[in-house]
Amino acid sequence: MSRTRPLKLTGGRVLDSATGAAPFADVLVVDGKIEALGRVPDGDFDVLDAGDRLLIPGLINSHTHAHGALARGAVDDRVPLELFLTAAGALNGGRTLDDKYLSAALSAVEMVRRGCTSAFDLFVEIPAPSVEGVHAVGKAYADVGMRAVVAPMLADRSLYRAFPGLLDAIPEPHRARAEALATQPWQTSLATAEQAIAAWPHDRDFVRPAIAPTIPLHAADEFLVAAARLARDAGLRFQTHLAESKPQAIAAQARYGCSMVAHLDRLGVLGPEFSGAHGIWIDAEDMKRLAAKGAAVAHNPPSNLRLGSGVAAVREMLDAGVRVGIGTDASNTSDGQNMFEATRLASYLSRLRGPDFARWLSAAEAFAMATEGSAALLGFEKVGRLAEGYAADIVFLRLDAPNFVPLRDARLQTVFGESGAAVDKVMIGGRLVFADGTMLTIDEARLRRDAEAAAARLDTANAGAKSAAAEMSKFVGTFCLAHGSAPCPVHRRLADAL
Repeated sequence: MSRTRPLKLTGGRVLDSATGAAPFADVLVVDGKIEALGRVPDGDFDVLDAGDRLLIPGLINSHTHAHGALARGAVDDRVPLELFLTAAGALNGGRTLDDKYLSAALSAVEMVRRGCTSAFDLFVEIPAPSVEGVHAVGKAYADVGMRAVVAPMLADRSLYRAFPGLLDAIPEPHRARAEALATQPWQTSLATAEQAIAAWPHDRDFVRPAIAPTIPLHAADEFLVAAARLARDAGLRFQTHLAESKPQAIAAQARYGCSMVAHLDRLGVLGPEFSGAHGIWIDAEDMKRLAAKGAAVAHNPPSNLRLGSGVAAVREMLDAGVRVGIGTDASNTSDGQNMFEATRLASYLSRLRGPDFARWLSAAEAFAMATEGSAALLGFEKVGRLAEGYAADIVFLRLDAPNFVPLRDARLQTVFGESGAAVDKVMIGGRLVFADGTMLTIDEARLRRDAEAAAARLDTANAGAKSAAAEMSKFVGTFCLAHGSAPCPVHRRLADAL
């Protein structure tokens, strides 16, 4: 992935993540890493002019779903999480191996174009994960040139069996159809994951596998324990959706007699390799449990807003010692893969937690979470900062963009003002993958043609499933609205305080 000759970047302003300063400095890149910063004398290396550019570390997406790209625009504009999950088969069914690769490539390209260089991807295959599918998603990231942690989502319970009482709330004949929806035995899906890991074909410095039981409620306890053991034994990351919605929090109390985090702790699932996506409906004790085990949370403000899930208590997590990264979630629930937007929202939304402005997330904190914070969740070392010995994952931002004129505070103006429009070049592992408005690693015109054709074919093939999901959503919606309105000691929505 790295260049064969050293490369000197000259004339640019290099952001110091720790201080926020952006002095003029040269950057010497050797074998995909930053060997020197500052004044680099002339030598036997190639030179790239970075004049009038701000160089920042690539943003790192701690939680996304590659399958969401081919379902862009297919999710209604007023849909909470559980109704979205009701339509999962209609959104993702019938896909070929090429479709799975295509969707991942679309996601990766969008991330690169928006200054993101690494991602933790939890992707789904309907009806079950396959070795070929896992490897195809990994290949898409490798072909685009991104770093990625690729984890197939695993479950042995359908939505209807995950929520206590949901099946009973569905009238016939719909209940019979819901009962008939079956998932693979967890032993089978976990064995598939093991096979995909054992035969991993990609360079793990860039694309590596992971384990992802989709939601604890959708998995038997034995499954969660076995998945966590596999992750630890294989030295892999483990991520699951953690208390994303209020109905999940209510259902966890009903099923486990305690919070979702407390139950995972009781099972021994929490650990340094563990990260929970969203982590909205957790309380102070849950945060202490996560911190005590070195676990982390992937904060996803765009989809939390889009699905009405709530506002995560990020300041409280940081106070408790929980490691936090920032993610976008999928293109069909966040309507994009824009880490600049997610980072800005992480800071802005903290202002809704209270009037004490000293506790609002600063631009510096949000940027740190979107870079080194997320890198820690992915398990990549020496990534997420422009410093000697770190990976040369570098985003070049145009300083003639309106949000940088006049330039006073480069970090603040990046976090609060940048949309991705100023991205001029993107380098990953010392290799330029995007420059001057063009991807250098993959044919975007072909991706577009293939995506339009695939969307037309899949929409036709899944029309029946979409109609059935719409009918079922009436009952799921009523059930989850009741759960969403039930008393809960955790408050994460404005309505809870009214």
